Amino acid sequence: MAVMEIRPQPFFGNKNRAFWNLQSAGWAGALILRAIGGISNGLPLSFLVPVIISTITGYSISLLLSVVYKNLIHRRPIVTWSSTAVILTIASALYAFIDAWVFLIQNPTSETAFGTLFLGSLFLGIMLLGAWSALYYAINFFLRVEEQNDQLLQLEAQATRAQLAMLRYQLNPHFLFNTLNSISTLVLLRQTEPANAMLSRLSSFLRHTLVNEVHSRVTLAQEVETLHLYLDIEKMRFEERLRSHFDIDPAVRNALLPSLLLQPLVENAIKYAVTPQEEGADISVSAHLDGDKLRITVSDTGPGKAGNTSGKAESTGVGLGNIQERLNQAYGEGAIFETRSSPGEGFSVFIALPFETREQIQREAADHAATGEQLRNETIFGEHASSDDHQRESANARTMASFQHKDLKT
Repeated sequence: MAVMEIRPQPFFGNKNRAFWNLQSAGWAGALILRAIGGISNGLPLSFLVPVIISTITGYSISLLLSVVYKNLIHRRPIVTWSSTAVILTIASALYAFIDAWVFLIQNPTSETAFGTLFLGSLFLGIMLLGAWSALYYAINFFLRVEEQNDQLLQLEAQATRAQLAMLRYQLNPHFLFNTLNSISTLVLLRQTEPANAMLSRLSSFLRHTLVNEVHSRVTLAQEVETLHLYLDIEKMRFEERLRSHFDIDPAVRNALLPSLLLQPLVENAIKYAVTPQEEGADISVSAHLDGDKLRITVSDTGPGKAGNTSGKAESTGVGLGNIQERLNQAYGEGAIFETRSSPGEGFSVFIALPFETREQIQREAADHAATGEQLRNETIFGEHASSDDHQRESANARTMASFQHKDLKT
């Protein structure tokens, strides 16, 4: 039996539910503490009546405060805090007035003056409503910071996608210039058939590459197919001087990697290994699975370079630099890019990527979607239960709840 993974939902994932949970828990806690304090001091159970009414009063006033604070929280700090101090004083006075009035109604024979009761309740109101106000602002400021962080992450992701697109767009004109220059040369030499054949293959190559968006990923099998189309074009220029070899492990044919990742490496090998040598060179592309890494090697039998190189090689245009930058943008420290070369021993590029397949990504997406649907259902059921409770409240409490719902939506 398949068991769906249950991921914890952030407490503030549903702001409306989080507010009502905190609101109910906070005032219920205040009621319990006051009740325990009174009982421990030997007061009769009848004292619970004004305590309950006082708690309901504070609960209702706090809903009114949330509506007012909603408009103050986005203003300048001096306006927010000065207005909050005045409003909190008025709200505490209202709380104290109702609390003292209820006490005198229940205890008409009490000799305690109304002013004394008012001052005592005023201190309690300032403590309760002040703590509530501080918590309200703290939570909302925290949520605003979290939202700003999310927006910053989204902007960074958009910038990364734009940079990846820019890097790939730099590669395409480089290849097109070389190919179109070769076609132009064939036309000038009146070799129309080879020119038409090269143009047809170029069309197939471009049609194949344009299917994928600039920031998309393709399978290794698709990338190898793109390389074959590219090499078919270049072999018309170099004929027997260009010899290609592929060693692709079947286990990694469905592995995902950034589109057009390997073509610039092969183009670089043609430029610096095949072109300068009269006998040409061999270009080898291999890929295999090493643990959880996809390891790719592109090597040639060209003249090589003096000294070992790593990262960006000199005199290789934007090709190697762009590949390394694209890997950094896509995988960060999860990707490895190395180059090695020795005089007379050719040039090699080694790439290691996290091994991922489209099936794995789809399974993870399905798990996330299923979990999200379950959490949404829980939210809906919770809101229905909450709405049933709210119907038993006074009309004023229902109105304030709707205002609070709008506040947390903004």
